[in-house]
Amino acid sequence: MAQFGIIGHKGRMGQALAAAIAEAGHQVAGGVDAGDDVAQLADRSDVLIDFSAPSALENNLHAAIGAGVPIIIGTTGLTNTHHTAIDNAARAVAILQTGNTSLGVTLLAHLVREAASKLGTDWDIEIVEMHHRMKVDAPSGTAKLLGEAAAEGRGIDLASHSESGRDGHTGARADGAIGFAALRGGTVAGDHSVIFAGSEERITLSHLAENRMIFANGAVKAAEWLIGRQPGRYTMAQVLGL
Repeated sequence: MAQFGIIGHKGRMGQALAAAIAEAGHQVAGGVDAGDDVAQLADRSDVLIDFSAPSALENNLHAAIGAGVPIIIGTTGLTNTHHTAIDNAARAVAILQTGNTSLGVTLLAHLVREAASKLGTDWDIEIVEMHHRMKVDAPSGTAKLLGEAAAEGRGIDLASHSESGRDGHTGARADGAIGFAALRGGTVAGDHSVIFAGSEERITLSHLAENRMIFANGAVKAAEWLIGRQPGRYTMAQVLGL
């Protein structure tokens, strides 16, 4: 039985995590939100799970390093600066950062990478995602994760090949582009589809999240796997052995 510390415990994901931790037979060491002392939580935890906000990341990483405990980072909307901070912290503790902790999405990313590597560049790639009306970042972290998988499969850099926010007279689609479309409305937990559009045929790989408990359950499984690991930066694909 491990002690799990929840960062962002009053949010919807924090509540789902508490339920998933109990279901898995572990204990919640405590939870913190903005303004609380995350260092004290880290000191009494075997692992931290962070679904808070990008602005809190640096402080959360310092707390994990200070206590010598691993940390799962599921916060989305991270910048290159945040990823550099994660890389630096991973020299001291085990860190698993992902845009989506769902095991199904992890497998989807693997399939997208494989498809992109096998299909030629004459197959256009479009990523469509929909989330609830309250989501503040777009494209979603999961959409970006899937875009990175597609780019890796093709051996290209996503940043220089992505297209999003098309509006007006945009001209023809750029060759080799990876397109993103973000939809928002209702209470959708998260729907993602990756479309490979070829000449007179299409392949669509999709994942539909019916309840955010899938993210909580995946995060708990990842945390169980991360406890006891050497310092470094890990992925959900490693948790599944992909």
